[in-house]
Amino acid sequence: MTKFLLSLHVLAAILAIGPVTVAASMFPQAVRRVTVAVPVGTAGGGAGAAGAAQDDMSTVRLLHRICRVYSGLGVAVPVLGFATAAAMGVLGDAWLIASITLTAAAAGILLAFVLPRQEELLEDLTGRQPVERARTARLAMFTGLFNLLWATVTVLMIVRPGSTTGA
Repeated sequence: MTKFLLSLHVLAAILAIGPVTVAASMFPQAVRRVTVAVPVGTAGGGAGAAGAAQDDMSTVRLLHRICRVYSGLGVAVPVLGFATAAAMGVLGDAWLIASITLTAAAAGILLAFVLPRQEELLEDLTGRQPVERARTARLAMFTGLFNLLWATVTVLMIVRPGSTTGA
């Protein structure tokens, strides 16, 4: 049963968290492309520019949707993680407590900083409001922190320092 739970936990992490990390990382640059393609307050520069801007805007919407949907699916990762840890008898191990703490921090950053800022930028683009580069840079910083936390959790899950279960 432990191997089955661990397999589900790893698959959930790959299939749910992986897309969020990639899409969230791509989002700030996609916003910048929309801002450059059709500068606010201009006619755009012809049908080709308008089509490119529409494609870029579709990309921004898609990346945000991936982040929202897959972050919801990502709830399965800690749920399966707790079940796996209980089956392995390692709930009190320091590496697991550190991983839980970092996972909670990553989820907090995603919910409090990444997704709301994505929504704000998407609303601004939809309303043809100007988007300052500093805002996309801050979003990229929060996204990088989110990704760094998940990478650290992944390493802890593999290395398991001080674990008596091997590795």
